[in-house]
Amino acid sequence: MTSRSPLVNRLAVVIGAIVLTAIVSMSTTLAVSNSIEGNATAINLAGALRMGAFQLIARSATEDYENGRATSGARINDYERRLEDTAILRSVPGADDHPLARQYRQMLAAWQDELKPALEQHEVGTPITPAMVQAVEDYIQEVDRLVTMLEQRTEARVDLLHLIQIISMVFSVLIVIALFYDLKNRILRPLRKLVAIAGAVGEKDFSRKADLKGADELAQLGQAFDQMTSELALTYYELEAKARQKTEELEVSHQALQVMHSASRDLFANHDLCNGAIPMLQELELLLGIGPIRLFLHDKESAEPVEAITTATDKRPFYCRDHHCNACLVTPEVYDEMPLENNDGRRLLLPIRTPGQLLGTLEVWYPAEKGLSATSRRLLETLTDQLATAIFLERQITEEQQLTLAEERTVIARELHDSLAQSLSYLKMQVTRLRRLNITGEQKPVHDDILDELSTGLNSAYRQLRELLATFRLKLDTPDLATALRKTIDEFSERLGHPVDFEYNLPPQTLSPNEEIHTLQIIREGLANAVKHADATVISVKVLFESPQVRASIRDNGKGLPGGDQPVNHYGLVIMQDRARTLGGKVKVDNRDEGGVEVTLTFVPKSRNLIPTESSPA
Repeated sequence: MTSRSPLVNRLAVVIGAIVLTAIVSMSTTLAVSNSIEGNATAINLAGALRMGAFQLIARSATEDYENGRATSGARINDYERRLEDTAILRSVPGADDHPLARQYRQMLAAWQDELKPALEQHEVGTPITPAMVQAVEDYIQEVDRLVTMLEQRTEARVDLLHLIQIISMVFSVLIVIALFYDLKNRILRPLRKLVAIAGAVGEKDFSRKADLKGADELAQLGQAFDQMTSELALTYYELEAKARQKTEELEVSHQALQVMHSASRDLFANHDLCNGAIPMLQELELLLGIGPIRLFLHDKESAEPVEAITTATDKRPFYCRDHHCNACLVTPEVYDEMPLENNDGRRLLLPIRTPGQLLGTLEVWYPAEKGLSATSRRLLETLTDQLATAIFLERQITEEQQLTLAEERTVIARELHDSLAQSLSYLKMQVTRLRRLNITGEQKPVHDDILDELSTGLNSAYRQLRELLATFRLKLDTPDLATALRKTIDEFSERLGHPVDFEYNLPPQTLSPNEEIHTLQIIREGLANAVKHADATVISVKVLFESPQVRASIRDNGKGLPGGDQPVNHYGLVIMQDRARTLGGKVKVDNRDEGGVEVTLTFVPKSRNLIPTESSPA
């Protein structure tokens, strides 16, 4: 089973090389040492053979004949056994062609052929002959050659042993050097790179790369480090971008909240939804990159919501109250570039509500490619809460004003009824009593004229008082003027027997509560005149907003006014004129060319008193 770890494989190769070197060195050393084992003994024995040869010659010349003959043979045999000693035989190679083996055979031949026969033939006790000396010298030379060859062979083996040890040592040093070089290039240097990369990552520097080549663990670790630093760099930059985006969103939110806070104070203080909301909405559009924004108000009596505010339009809205204000007006080129339905825009509808009551809807357009962040949506939801509070308070104030006005009128009507009406009733009764008196004589015509004048004046005053009482007792208890007018139209339609046509387009909150009551009363008076005196069959009522004024008209197809002019002493018309003057407008009563009468009321609401008749250019 092979290892899959390159580092382990390299370490195994290095260790194996070192072990193999040691084994080879030890085995060769052992083999060489075994090969020279006994050479020293063989050299000593060969050296002793030289001494033994001289001793044999010397003793054969000095010993006596009788005793020496027997011992000489024994010494020769003993010397011959020494020539074949196992130590000498073990140091001589077994190969016949080996020089040392040939020299050993030559030495044995010199012994057998020359020296031994000379010793055996020599007479014991006689002097040594020159032939024996020559034989000994020849033999000693062969022995010397053998000894020299043994010494050379031993020294050669020792030199070989030294060479093997030197080679093993050099090879081991090379292996160690290669190991250190490999450790430096394959382990230490990559580790230093990885440590440096780790330190750089700690200092938020993700640009450094290991770039390690190879397939070992450190190279894989370097590749993992490179991948990790790349992913960390991407993650860090993404987190940094998100943090920067969140910071910008928080700054925008903070600015938006400041804008809403400052604008809400003006909105609640001035109770003007248009002037208070448009600057705030436009600043929010710049901060959040959205727009335009529209505000629609809801009414329980109206099926469709009514636009009350827009932050951008190329034409002046019909409900505009201040024609000197151009806050919501933009050029057609700018308007066409806004994110609307036909210009790659998306719409967000947010309800403006209080608990249990839907007051309106906030329409927000934003670019489709950019989208709307959660923070911006939460800010817009906060805005709807503020607008809901402002609209609710404004409606509540309007209702309180209506209630206060109705209470004041009720008090006045009660005071008039309890004081002036009773006084006039008392005077009428007194005039009636005077008529019943039978006054005779020359003063009777004068008395009758005076009584007629008193009666006419009292009846006129009493009728005016009744009109005033009816006016003061009139309550606008409906949500708005449109609903009250519809109820009035239904009432007079039943009295006429035919439906009365009705057209109405006033924007919400155009009129104050006092203006609504006067307008309602003038229309009621006109309808009452048309039903009672005109003998009309078709009656139409129009209440139109012709910026900056309000125009209300009552038309009928009746018999018209006698003489084509307003009737004299018609107190209803007088009261209408008085109401129109109170509104700052006027009432015209004219005969129509096609027959009938048209009563027209025109006035500029108080909220629009600063608007000129001719609108200023946008």
